[in-house]
Amino acid sequence: MHIIFDVLHLYYLPQYLPVYKELKRQNGSASFVFYHDIHDQVIKGIIEAENLDAIWVDNQQQATEYYLEQKADWVFFANSYPHLDQVHTVSKSVQLGHGIGPKASYYTKSDTPTTVRFVEGAYRTARFNDMYPNDTFVDVGFCKLDPIINQEGAGFDLSSLGLDPSKPTIVYAPTFYPSSIERFPKHWPTEFAEYNILIKPHYFSVAKEKYRKQQQLLTHWANYENVYLAKVEDYSLVPFLASADLLISDASSALFEFAALNKPVIWCDFLKLRWSYRGPLSYRFKKRMDQDYGEYADIAAHAKSYKHLKQLVDSHYQNPAQLESVRLAFTEKLAGKLDGKASKRIVEYLLSH
Repeated sequence: MHIIFDVLHLYYLPQYLPVYKELKRQNGSASFVFYHDIHDQVIKGIIEAENLDAIWVDNQQQATEYYLEQKADWVFFANSYPHLDQVHTVSKSVQLGHGIGPKASYYTKSDTPTTVRFVEGAYRTARFNDMYPNDTFVDVGFCKLDPIINQEGAGFDLSSLGLDPSKPTIVYAPTFYPSSIERFPKHWPTEFAEYNILIKPHYFSVAKEKYRKQQQLLTHWANYENVYLAKVEDYSLVPFLASADLLISDASSALFEFAALNKPVIWCDFLKLRWSYRGPLSYRFKKRMDQDYGEYADIAAHAKSYKHLKQLVDSHYQNPAQLESVRLAFTEKLAGKLDGKASKRIVEYLLSH
């Protein structure tokens, strides 16, 4: 069996790799399609490190031409794809989303149906079946966390990052929009001097020119001795999740992935909203979020403003069981079964279909 993984954005790769490695264990083969952008050299290094069979394209039309030529058994996509009808003339298709966050796009990206979409948990599978009764959704769990659950050495060596392994470790993983980055003071790492701070921004915060103000702040914070700022080659959130004791985030899927590991989360409610998302236009922000957004909020302790953040971090680091029952209940709803076998279930489905 041969599979192709469509890697439109580098941050799709951590969801694909556990499936790829399981496929190799079962004697399947795979290739990866990468799209040229400003970080080609970084991606080439990752391809070499992971020993991937890879080709490069400039756009989705070129990718489609490759898929038509290759006639793979399955082609994986992490989002909607405009040329699915053409792909389906030669191959079956999979949608495997890259995150489990609260954005409404999690559901609407299935408006154009792939042959199958792999889903995290019975709740979300049922919602998909209600929304798209003629399409195929299979509950497999959340394969991105398989390497952590299976203890496959997914974490960092903190000393090699210049951090103190004797200190507790926080990961700050903001999304690109709406984000809390611009609401943090320039000196905030000094107020958290007793912690290591791993900062893992969204790929867009680092790669897109429109977020240059975020980039300036992130670069400034990287100068503090207790801070490690993710490089572009640190494309995977997985080592950050595995290495940290507590996570600070905003409306990011990172928040739910960390909570799924039953570790404490602090949710920043202080976001930088564009004028087009404020006041009478705030409905645009609500529309961007899933209908369950308000309910999901209970999974974390909430910092209404930056001044409340330190006290919450200290409290939940010292007593991480405070919201454990809520985390465990929501994990089943958001991520499904976390037994380290999601990748295996995916590959077994592909082999049997």
